[in-house]
Amino acid sequence: MQINFDAMTNTVMPNMWGGEKEYVARMHADQNVKIMRGVLVPGASIGLHTHKTNSEIIYVLSGCGKMLYNETVEFLRAGDCHYCPKGCSHSFINNGDEELVFFAVVPEHSGN
Repeated sequence: MQINFDAMTNTVMPNMWGGEKEYVARMHADQNVKIMRGVLVPGASIGLHTHKTNSEIIYVLSGCGKMLYNETVEFLRAGDCHYCPKGCSHSFINNGDEELVFFAVVPEHSGN
């Protein structure tokens, strides 16, 4: 199944999970998975949240950001990948000077 993000409309999520500013995404979602191309402008963030029934894989396409992951801090830039397993927590912050653009996959796990 081909997913054409350029043909989709933006979904704007202000203060996602208690974060700053807004998270803008083009998204495919069904009962099994969310697949997104997301953008955080400078100073925007996705607040700290726990993946209780799913996990998340994030691949940075451009820009840079800070990932708070459990008790650690990761600095991500274009070409880096972050994995947040089920049961773990993370928050993503654009602490750079340009848009942070990333690809994210959030699969649901059976047996929740």
